Amino acid sequence: MTLVLDAAAQDLLFREARTANTFTDEPVTDEQVQAIYDLVKYAPTSMNQSPLRIVLVRSDEARARLVSHLGDGNKKKTEAAPLVAILAADHEFHEELPKLFPHYPAAKSHFEEIEGRTASARFNASLQLAYFIIGVRAAGLAAGPMTGYDADGLNKDFFGDGEHSVLAVVNIGKPGEDAWFPRSPRLEYDEVVTTV
Repeated sequence: MTLVLDAAAQDLLFREARTANTFTDEPVTDEQVQAIYDLVKYAPTSMNQSPLRIVLVRSDEARARLVSHLGDGNKKKTEAAPLVAILAADHEFHEELPKLFPHYPAAKSHFEEIEGRTASARFNASLQLAYFIIGVRAAGLAAGPMTGYDADGLNKDFFGDGEHSVLAVVNIGKPGEDAWFPRSPRLEYDEVVTTV
């Protein structure tokens, strides 16, 4: 075995972990979400940009607004999930760089152009989204990430400032009955990796 992480942790995070489509009604607490964030915030982003922003949808009113923007196949499972998070990229992340990247005072000036800043925000927040899903698994919970939604509607409804763009909606909780679809195949090492 060449991995340092023990087999049980490998299974929890990857081999046995699945995208859940149903959940029990056991609540997901703020303390659990904070523990997840406090773990995954240490994962790398370019220049420590950390552009991910998370909106926890807890109220019935906010849940109804969110569900109205989802594709039909995502509505019922989102209505029933114990917790739903909207994960978005903050296009104004560069305002935090004096705090996040203090050893390079000119860091903020590299992101004056909105096009490049938006591309960087979306890329690095997407990395953080993946880390967040692994963090949910590390907490013994299941994640159901979705991209079937009206992005413009969600952006306007939940971020009306134009400075954020939604990347995914993630249902979170303990997996329920018939939570999993059959596992899809994966590519083998030699189909993906080449050496030059």
